[in-house]
Order: sequence, then C-alpha cells, then structure tokens
Amino acid sequence: MTELQLQQLVEEISLQFFKRPFKHRAIFNKRLKTTGGRYHLTDHHLDFNPTLFAGISQAEQAGIIKHELCHYHLHLLKKGYRHQDRDFKVLLAKVGGSRYAPRLPQVKNKVKRQVMYRCLGCGQIITRQRKINTTRYVCGKCGEKLQFLKIVS
Repeated sequence: MTELQLQQLVEEISLQFFKRPFKHRAIFNKRLKTTGGRYHLTDHHLDFNPTLFAGISQAEQAGIIKHELCHYHLHLLKKGYRHQDRDFKVLLAKVGGSRYAPRLPQVKNKVKRQVMYRCLGCGQIITRQRKINTTRYVCGKCGEKLQFLKIVS
C-alpha cells in the first residue's frame, strides 16, 4: 500500500463511518514498532505502522484507521479523545474500531549480542550488551582487572 492509497482509504473511512471529512495527512512511519498508528495533537496528522499494515487483513487495517480517526475527530470536536475517556470508548464501539493493534506472529525478538569478560582475580565471567573500557572498569566482586573474551551474537 502506498501513502496515496493510505490517504484515500483514511478519507473514505472518515466519510463513511464518521460522516466528517479527514482534512489532514495520513502517512506511514517506519519507526512505529509496537503500535498500529498514532494521532498527533499538534498538527492533526496520522502515522501508521507500515510493517504491521503489510501483514494484516484489510478489516484489521480499517479497525486501526477507525481507532486513530476516533482520536482525530473527538479532539477536533473538543471532546474526550483519550483512551480512558467515555466519549472515546462510545465512539470506538459505535464505528467498530479496534481497541488494540493485532500481533504479528512472524515478528521475532532480536537476539541481543553478548560481550563476555573474565576477571583476572576471581575468574568470574561477566556478560554485557555493550563493550566496556577494561582499563577504566574493574570486577565488582574483587576489584581486579577484566580481560575481554569474546562477542557472542
């Protein structure tokens, strides 16, 4: 789906379900990871997660768009636009928007790299996610110097 198609879809859903026009921009934002979309209070544009949209059905996409349009229209009408507000919950149920973004089964957690060090005094193995300066840092158990071992990915 291109951003132009997204813009048209958001405008159509806004007119069909909310009976109000969507007059701002709807764009994809690659930095969104855990949410389906986001409404910006300052300039009223909508961001959507492109990887999530690529992996879900059109019905689920419409549910996410309806959710963000609820925030959009309620905020412009100066009503309760936040998740905990009654106005938001009532409108979301009325238009059939999704409350939560669906999970994608193929998204796997990245294996974080492990940097391993050994204490020269007590022999304790220390693992970190980032490298450390071995001339500056010492073992927390005995205070001796650390020796770099390896990086495990």
